[in-house]
This record gives sequence, structure tokens and C-alpha cells, in this order.
Amino acid sequence: MKMHERSNSPDTEAAKAALATLRDWALRADPVEIARLDPAIARLLPGHALSNYPDLVRSYDTGFQPDAAYKDGMPDLQNGPASLITGAHAPIAHVGISNFRLPIRYRLRPGTDNPAGEVTLETSVTGTVSLDAEKKGINMSRIIRSFYGHAEREFSFEVMAAALDGYKDHLDSFDARLMMRFSYPVRVESLRSGLSGWQYYDIALEMADQGGRRLKAIHLDYVYSSTCPCSLELSEHARRDRGRLATPHSQRSVARISVAVEPGAPLWFEDLIDIARAAVPTETQVMVKREDEQAFAELNAAHPIFVEDAVRVFAAGLLAEPRVGDFRVVASHQESLHSHDAVAVLTEGPTFAAASLDPRFFASLVHSG
Repeated sequence: MKMHERSNSPDTEAAKAALATLRDWALRADPVEIARLDPAIARLLPGHALSNYPDLVRSYDTGFQPDAAYKDGMPDLQNGPASLITGAHAPIAHVGISNFRLPIRYRLRPGTDNPAGEVTLETSVTGTVSLDAEKKGINMSRIIRSFYGHAEREFSFEVMAAALDGYKDHLDSFDARLMMRFSYPVRVESLRSGLSGWQYYDIALEMADQGGRRLKAIHLDYVYSSTCPCSLELSEHARRDRGRLATPHSQRSVARISVAVEPGAPLWFEDLIDIARAAVPTETQVMVKREDEQAFAELNAAHPIFVEDAVRVFAAGLLAEPRVGDFRVVASHQESLHSHDAVAVLTEGPTFAAASLDPRFFASLVHSG
């Protein structure tokens, strides 16, 4: 008959004795010693049964400076093992930061009236990377740190590429995206009075690495007035046939022009603005006297335009520009006649084509005064 070995597991009495020994030691030990062994031991002390250890101090320690050993011992949940993942173990297409802001210097097109050749603008930056299915998360501050390493330089796509490569390497990611949004000032002449004023254009620069391909894109919002061709003809009909004064309806309209930039000569912001203005010259005005207002009425009558016409004339200008590759034109005519807007989307090439649109996509084209 096989004899069973006696178990070495402590019984209740042994556990009670060990607990008494531990309490006796904790009453005499230094708090630092207790913390090093196990902070939970403090709960065994009289009066500490329901409180955390150590007793929390409410004053901020201005003199504390963590050394390397302290920092190495700090928890880092985002770089933890895959077992910490909550939810599906699925890859994430984009994860990062949105709308961190800083002043950035941008180059101006040669020949502008700014002798410095550059302008500093408040810029909103979005930076994201892809995340593998078995990685818990990323250290998002590394995106900002990588970006700040280049923030003092004049920004161009080359500098964006350096910033993008920097945080891709720091975060060990395959795909990454960087977008910078800002309001770009251009001095614009009035139509007839000789005055001028600053027109501000919403511009975004985008650089994205996806599947081994790098995209460089510029997005421009161009704001213009659109006079309805049908309403113009109906107004003239009322004047001619019935002697009735009538005015055609027109409205503030927005085109969002997104272009993939081809390698080679730079495509300046002013170049893209010029293409838009040549296609649809009824841009909203900055400085206006009576002669300018009359001129604007004449200009609108000379260029009545449906939303379908708008995206096509913008496209014609972009197709003629060799520095532009794939593009997308989105137009929104924010109707003064209807309680809804007229919208159109035209794409060239696969870069900006999409089977689905964000539900609030067209709402983002509204520009308040």
C-alpha cells in the first residue's frame, strides 16, 4: 500500500502565527521598509484596515526629481503584453493625437510682397499610426516629441517626411499619417476701388504612409458666391415679359479641393488658390465699396453656376496642372432659396475615391462669417 506524503501547506493556526509575526514586524519597521516589501502590509496595522498606504500627502512635492531607477519602475500599461488588451485582438488603422497646436513657419511663393519669404501661423496637428492586433497601445507623447524636433524649421513636405519617419520609428509602426491645418493669409485686391484686404484660406497639408506608398496632399477650402443660372433666367423673364423687378438667388458656397502633389517642382498654396479663382472667379470679397459691390453683381451675372458646373470647372483647371496628380473636388452651394444645400463630389484617380462618406462630411464645409 502506497503511503501518502504529509502536506507541507500551512494550516490555519500556522497562518495566524505568521500574521501575528508580520504585524509585530510592521509595527516596528520603517514605512519605507514596509513599502519595499509590499505596501499592502500597511493594511495589517491598527487603524489602517480600510485606508490605503501610505497616508496620502495633499501638498505638491516641488523638490521631487525622479531618477532613472524610479522611472524604470513606473507602470507603463500601454506597452504591456497582449493579455492586457480589452476587446477584440484586432489591428487599429489609426491611433494617435488630434489638434495639438503650435506655431509653424511656412514658405511663401517667390514674388510675394513679404520680404521674409515666410509666415508663422498657428497650426493644428494630427498624427496617427497603425497598431498591430497584438499590441496594447502606443505612447502618444512620442508623436509630439518627434514633431517638435522639426518644428523650428520652415515647413515643407520634406520636413513633414522627417517628422513622420521619426514617430514611425519611435512607435515601431508600418503605416502613419500626419496632417497640419492652418488659416493661410493672402492679400487680395478689391474689384474696382483699388483697396485690398487679407483673405484667409483654410488649408491642410497631409502626408500618409500606407502599404508602402507615401501620399503628399494639399486640401484647400475656396469660398465663393454661386448665382443660380435658372433663377437668373427666371428673373430676366419676369423683367422682360411682365415688367417686374426680380433678383436671382445666390449663396455663399464652398469648394474643398484635395490634390495629390506630384514629385518635382513645388505646388505653392498660392498656385492652388489661383487655379480655383481662375475656374470660379466669384470669390467672396474682403474690402468692398459701392463700385466693388456693383462689380461683384456684374461678375456673378457673368458666371452663373450650378453645383455640377462648379466641380467640373475646378476639375478642368486641376487636370491642366502637371504638378497635380489624383484629386477630389467637393462643392457645397448653401442655398438661399431652399432649406437644403446642393452638393457634388468629383474625383480623379483612386487616391480620394471612397464608397462611403462621413455622415457629417458636407456639414464640415459650412464657413461661418
